[in-house]
Formats: sequence, C-alpha cells, structure tokens
Amino acid sequence: MLKKLKDLNNLIGNQSKKRVLALAVAHDHHALDAAYKAMKKNVVDLILTGDENEINSLAKMYNYNLKGIKIINEKDKIKAVEIAVKLVNSGDADILMKGNVSTAILLKGVLNKEWGLRSGELLSHFALFEIDAYHKLIALTDVAMNILPDLKAKVAILNNSVNYLNKLGIAIPKVAIIGAVEIVNENMPATTDAALLSKMAQRKQIQNCIVDGPLAFDNAISRESAKLKGIDSEVAGDADLLLLPEINSGNVLYKSFVAFAKAKVASVILGAKAPIVLTSRADTEESKLNSILLAAAT
Repeated sequence: MLKKLKDLNNLIGNQSKKRVLALAVAHDHHALDAAYKAMKKNVVDLILTGDENEINSLAKMYNYNLKGIKIINEKDKIKAVEIAVKLVNSGDADILMKGNVSTAILLKGVLNKEWGLRSGELLSHFALFEIDAYHKLIALTDVAMNILPDLKAKVAILNNSVNYLNKLGIAIPKVAIIGAVEIVNENMPATTDAALLSKMAQRKQIQNCIVDGPLAFDNAISRESAKLKGIDSEVAGDADLLLLPEINSGNVLYKSFVAFAKAKVASVILGAKAPIVLTSRADTEESKLNSILLAAAT
C-alpha cells in the first residue's frame, strides 16, 4: 500500500527501463529545475526542446550540467511543443512536461489529430496527496481541467483515475463520490450522479474499483463520522480517491489540503497516451518533483 509519496520510488526502481521525459519549451527555470533534479535522482532521462541558447543560459546561471542531455533547438514555442509531443507519440519519450509555454498551446499539441496524444478519453487532472491526518495516500479528481462535468464525463474522469491507481499497484481502489450531503436529493445533481455512478460500478459498467456515493467529505475520510450517520460502506473512512462534483469545490479542497493541512502533493494530466506534467510557478519545488515522480511511476 502506498502511504508516502516517496514510496513511488519503489515502483520506479522496479522498472526494467528508465522513463524519458520530454520537456517542451525547456527554457523555464521552474520546470527545468524540477526536471533536472528528477534526472539527478535517477528518476528520468531528459530530452529538452526549445531555444538552446536560453536553455544553456539558464543552465549556466543555476549551475546545471547538461552534458549528455539531448537538446533539440527550436525557438518557435509552437514547433517546440510539436517536437516534444511527437517524441512521446513515437515512443522516444514516455512523459510530456510543460515548460515556458501556455497550457493552451501545449494542450493544442496534445490534442492534434495527426501527431498528438489522443487516446479517445477525456483529459482530466489527477492529484495524489500525502496528508499526516490520513492513514494512506489519497487522490482527488478533477480539480483543474473539467469545469462542470456531466455524468458521461464523470465516468471518463473516474476511469482515468482508477486506471492510474491500478498502475500504481492499487488493484481495487475505493472511490468516494463527493457531495454536500450523503443522501440522494433530486435537486442536487451531484447526489444523483453519485448514486448512478455507484450503481454503474455495482453492475460492472465501471470496473476495477469499489464506488460509493453520495458521501459528504467527512463521511468519505472518517469511519467514525460515517457510523454516526448510520452509513454502512466499504469506502467510508478508507477512500483512495475522491471524485469531486465540479472544479470549484475540487480546487478549493486541493488548495485547502496544501495550505491548511500542509499536504505534500503530486499531480498529472491523464487521458492521453502518456502522463502530462503541468506545473505552475505557484507550485512548490517539492510538488513539481513529486509530480514527475508520479508520472514516472507507471
């Protein structure tokens, strides 16, 4: 069982081949620093695309030794993204990471019909947290990509996350479908969607997981709270994954975990042919490195 994010190192250590990370538009200090540290920790090998002069200038400024690292010189950001995406599409790289380029440009490349990383699934955000108050790692989805997913989208988001948890060694993850209350209320679509998702999992329309909902947040993470409300559930108090109803509540919970619970976090974008690391300047150095670790562990 994964209890700490550092346990991902065990999965990486058991791989027969080291993963290769393609950093698109690599002349970005924050992204390059995380990628370089991951390489130095023997987590990944690197391929850098972007303005070679600017990449080398950053390397000199921050004392990065890029000897032996493949750098593909391309000053145009759109073309640098294309090169990085094609490297992943062809199998020459296993992970795509965003550098000094907008998310919109990167995702446009990812979704290109000719050479992109489309897999037929919806792209979704997956975050894995290490929180002192919880007895194991816990994941959240989707807090960054899908604004107001309908039932069909929630099925895709759930499948993306469950498949990834399966790859991380959690054979039957326990999934809590979160709502404001733990009863079905026809005036609250999150609760009716939760009930449908639970029944779909029971009927094997959603596989390789145990799903229960609607569950309020306290019921999902506390057996005692669930018992006080008379909830008999395999998931309550032992959830591996929380599926949030929409982006607002998801984003607030994500940031609350980090700001108030001092949680450690790793996150990736799922639903493409390979995991995508999208770090922001607001992310801590530790979370950026952890996100690469998470992407490399499968």
